[in-house]
Amino acid sequence: MAGDNEPERPDEAEGGPVKTFLEHLEDFRWVLIKSIVALFLGMLICLFAANHVVGILKWPLDHAYSYHTVTSQTVVVSFGTNHLGNFQLTPEQEKSLNLSTNRVVAVTVEPLTLGTNHVLGWRVSDSPAALAAARRANIELINLSPAGGFVVAFQVGLYGGALLASPFIFYFVAGFVFPALKLRERKYVYHGLVIGVGLFLTGVAFCYFALMPVALAAAQMYSQWLGFGALQWRAEDYISFVCKFMLGMGLGFELPVVILTLVKIGVIEYRTLARARRYMIVINLILGAVLTTPEPITQLVMFVPLQGLYEITVWIAWYWDRREKKRVRAAEGGAGA
Repeated sequence: MAGDNEPERPDEAEGGPVKTFLEHLEDFRWVLIKSIVALFLGMLICLFAANHVVGILKWPLDHAYSYHTVTSQTVVVSFGTNHLGNFQLTPEQEKSLNLSTNRVVAVTVEPLTLGTNHVLGWRVSDSPAALAAARRANIELINLSPAGGFVVAFQVGLYGGALLASPFIFYFVAGFVFPALKLRERKYVYHGLVIGVGLFLTGVAFCYFALMPVALAAAQMYSQWLGFGALQWRAEDYISFVCKFMLGMGLGFELPVVILTLVKIGVIEYRTLARARRYMIVINLILGAVLTTPEPITQLVMFVPLQGLYEITVWIAWYWDRREKKRVRAAEGGAGA
């Protein structure tokens, strides 16, 4: 037993104050209360701005281009700024109308005056903007029940509120966990949190701007290949799919930070990561199959960055391991001299 005048060891001085189990339980209870309050306030903000949040979530759908699996000509009909529908022509209709040689044709319906009569006519629009709009998926989100709008609002509030409250929840959890860590461990965790937030946002942005439009277009194409119509989707299913997809991609981009933090703390070694490469390939393929649409394009697009991040993680761990061995050899050589 140490004497009263014995100096405290540095490892012990780095930790937080010693508490009883009930005191830790009380601290954890307050972490839960503050986290729930932060989540509730975030949900409340998103519920008041639900229409704007839905507009943000619909951006990938508005920029999803349709990849038609049929060889017949498709006519996209619009009236002013309103989209009336997509119509596939039979070979006889293609010959009689002779609209264009393109597989996708934009047609605008507009009022015409013939003497004293007002009629509706149509014209083929060859402007780049009209052709680009014609090639989009043009999928309409609908509610099929009286409570559908409330379900969508709740989903928007839940996912958006979790995103807004996450920095505060991380802060509350850190305040509970960090006193038990040594200064060296705190430094690595701090660095991991900063880099992890950046990688999470990078994963979400990559999914939102690059992967999501391709996945949505592929989902429409797959439905058309099966012989189903794919011009209307349930709003609650779309919101749930998009949010879970982006969340999964963001968490997938967090994996290198978690692994490298464990390497720095000493929980995992470089050799373990190198041996686990074959298992990570299978895990990333499974993630691509579970979190994306059931077709190989988006699964491959998701698998490649996840596996690439893991390979970068392995190389960084190898560099750290090599540098540590050099430092140990140099210290042993200096001691032997």
